[in-house]
Amino acid sequence: MQITRLGISNFRAVESALLHFDRHTLLIGGNNVGKSTVCEALDLVLGPDRLYRSPPVEEFDFRNANYLAKDGVTPIPIRIEAVLTDLTDDVKTLCANNLEFWNREQLRLLDEGEIDLADHPDVEPCLRLITIAKYDAEDDQFVAKTVYGRADEAEDDRKAIPRNVKRSIGFLYLRAIRTGSRALSLERGSLLDNILRMKEARAGMWEGIRTRLETLSPPIDADATELGPILEEIETRLSDYIAPGGTGRATRLFVSQLTREHLRKTISFFLSMGPNESAVPFQRSGTGTLNTLVLALLTFIADIKKDNVIFAMEEPEIALPPHTQRRIANYLLKETSQCFVTSHSPYVIEHFEPNGIIKLKRDLQGKLTGQSVALPVTMRAKSYRHNFRRALAEAMLSRGVIIGEGVTEQDLLLATAHRLESSDDTLFPFDVAGVCVVNADGDGNLEKMGEFFKAIDIPAFAFYDKKKRSEAETAALSSLFVVATEIPFKGSERLIVNETPLYRQWEYLVELRDNADETNFKIPSVRPEDERLRDLTCEVLKAQKGDGGAARLLNRCAITELPATPRAFLEDIYSRFPRPKRKPKTASVAENDDWLSLSAKVSEESEGD
Repeated sequence: MQITRLGISNFRAVESALLHFDRHTLLIGGNNVGKSTVCEALDLVLGPDRLYRSPPVEEFDFRNANYLAKDGVTPIPIRIEAVLTDLTDDVKTLCANNLEFWNREQLRLLDEGEIDLADHPDVEPCLRLITIAKYDAEDDQFVAKTVYGRADEAEDDRKAIPRNVKRSIGFLYLRAIRTGSRALSLERGSLLDNILRMKEARAGMWEGIRTRLETLSPPIDADATELGPILEEIETRLSDYIAPGGTGRATRLFVSQLTREHLRKTISFFLSMGPNESAVPFQRSGTGTLNTLVLALLTFIADIKKDNVIFAMEEPEIALPPHTQRRIANYLLKETSQCFVTSHSPYVIEHFEPNGIIKLKRDLQGKLTGQSVALPVTMRAKSYRHNFRRALAEAMLSRGVIIGEGVTEQDLLLATAHRLESSDDTLFPFDVAGVCVVNADGDGNLEKMGEFFKAIDIPAFAFYDKKKRSEAETAALSSLFVVATEIPFKGSERLIVNETPLYRQWEYLVELRDNADETNFKIPSVRPEDERLRDLTCEVLKAQKGDGGAARLLNRCAITELPATPRAFLEDIYSRFPRPKRKPKTASVAENDDWLSLSAKVSEESEGD
């Protein structure tokens, strides 16, 4: 079973959206673009327990809190529609009278009158579910229900889909990775509660627990403590007003209110964190441990529903080391029918194939669109997996990407940017601005990477060596990048030695010569002639490619001594990603600052007296 299409209307910040999915999906995009909204929408339409919350939605679940039309009477509903394909036999049986047909090739439902196409190889049975949430003025509350898409009645008149149908779909939304404190509780809808439900272990469990606690005598031995006399005194004083019934003590102490709901909230999962350590409530363990426990529960659930489990998970990287992030990503991809993951971690992103990554974008009118990431025709999948997966995974999360032709260009740009940012507070640092620097691993890959980033609407800036290129090749490169800078030398090492002061180069070489670990460069004891010095520095930089040689040389330079070519290239990019302007102080804030200054001055004068 898998979710093939999702439609959203008037939900959270999304005015409208129509998204298509092909099995496992990674959702990426900027903050507040709508990644969590997609997961919440899936939970509204497919989650078996979401609509049983009271209320199921609130004012700000409606876009701009608009749940009524301008007349103040007509409700403006939230509408979520999901199309499910690759249906299990159980779902087909439960929903036999409500099935429709989906054309995989054309990505659409068959219309009335097209029943003859139902046997076409590209057509399969599907189930369409629609959740409508709106304000009910008569009861002054928000209501929601999920109905079948195929029905003769109008949507508002259709009966709600039974919970057992939703449970058969096997959808789980793990927002609990952020709040592990609830995941292992027994509250309704928690992961542990879901496991009990799937194992059909809840039927008599709560009554058994409640009865055992009720008959536990005494649950708290009041007579053996100072509580005994106090309870007796309370009973004596109570008898002056109310005649106690029955025999024996009228007052007792229990560890719970002995109701199912209270037991759900009070029973706690304990965990021993190491040898010779007492077990403690799981909430007291570290965040990373909590989230690893959540992973253990996920594996349990997936094993229970081997053939049908759909997970939506937000940011599995929170508080988890890279190796655990990889394990979670691998598990979801291999052991679930379908997963939806939001992430800002390259360790998670690199496990998804490009066609399984959807970059979300939302315009000012609230229209949410999703664009599948596709490799350029010229970039082979093998090359992507071996050379570019990690770099592109990081760059896909950026607002802009700077591409150096090779590792030296990358080091040169990073070192120059670091020096510029540390000396000029007006520059918006690239890592804060969301701009990353990667290398293309050779001139032959520049065009491929340019095509890739242009296709997913991320501005790219190229910095590469001088080379014989035809006018058509030069024009092609320029069309793919916002800025395409060809340096005036065949190699960035030659650019560095021609655009940095010679005495800085000699300082750098002397440092290497005097370092016991750097003995293979045959650096003379006396400074050589200028041209020989440049050649020697160039040789050393090439030998140290990838080991930070360029950065070590540039760190010796004053700001005015940095190479002019990369500096001009970077300053152009800084101008395109300016530091956000601070809002001017209001009069009241300014007055408050004046008052604070005056107060501090008076305090200083008092201390002086």
